[in-house]
Amino acid sequence: MIPQVVAVVGATATGKSELALDLAESLGGEVVNADAMQLYRGMDIGTNKLPVEQWRGVPHHLLDVLEVTDEATLADYQARAEAAVVDILGRGRVPVLAGGSGLYVRAALDHLDIPPTDPAVRARLEAHAQDEGGRAALRRRLREVDPAAAEAIEPNNTRRIIRALEVVEITGRPFSATAPTKRYRRPSLVIGLRDDWDALTHRIERRARTMWEAGLLDEVTRLDAAGLRRGRTASRAIGYAQALGELDGRWGREEAIADTARATRRYARRQESWWRPDPRVEWLDAADPALPEAASRLARRPTQWTP
Repeated sequence: MIPQVVAVVGATATGKSELALDLAESLGGEVVNADAMQLYRGMDIGTNKLPVEQWRGVPHHLLDVLEVTDEATLADYQARAEAAVVDILGRGRVPVLAGGSGLYVRAALDHLDIPPTDPAVRARLEAHAQDEGGRAALRRRLREVDPAAAEAIEPNNTRRIIRALEVVEITGRPFSATAPTKRYRRPSLVIGLRDDWDALTHRIERRARTMWEAGLLDEVTRLDAAGLRRGRTASRAIGYAQALGELDGRWGREEAIADTARATRRYARRQESWWRPDPRVEWLDAADPALPEAASRLARRPTQWTP
């Protein structure tokens, strides 16, 4: 069966947006954003959001759908993505997902039952995280109640640790039990882009500096006036957190740029780690001049699928 949905994944700065456009043009498709930070209206420079004039006439979905004061949640994204995919398929087109948020891609493609949230429980855990030694205490608590989740979550990802503890407290089930199963909802293809790490690091460092040269500080100043600091998700985005630090005088320009590059490199490593164990991913060389043709051939190849 030919895949109904195609997704392009991989580390940041590997060219996912461009390949998604190539595939959409080749397959008669439309692009669906799967980058959590590109959901936000006005967060353009720091997320490397493709300007409309570079869309080549290809429709894009799920860009600029949230205000910076809104919280991006997996459940909300899953509902929006499913609606977009159904709409695109209903018009005889091919949805092409593109983005760096691995869990968002999985939520759009795979069977995933998202557990509920409780603002009071989360607020209590977040307040505990602010106490001296609170973050370490939360990590220890997670290791006690859900060792598998503690092993899978980055030690510094406090937001994810809090979410795991919240789920355990609300449901009485391990957070690890809510992980998406590797079973597609519909025939799908995931194309992964891999690149030489030294070349990728160089592009990441260049991109961080280019963001400031392109006016990131002005963008963050405008968003700050619109309530960026009140946003639980948006204010923590890589580049935006550092720019806020520069605006506050906590960092100089060069420090902010360097920290953005460091954070982006760590994020790229996490992205690679997320997708590497998934045997369904078809990996291609991001630097291959024939990449668009190779990806298009994969998208037209019959694939096995079990409902």
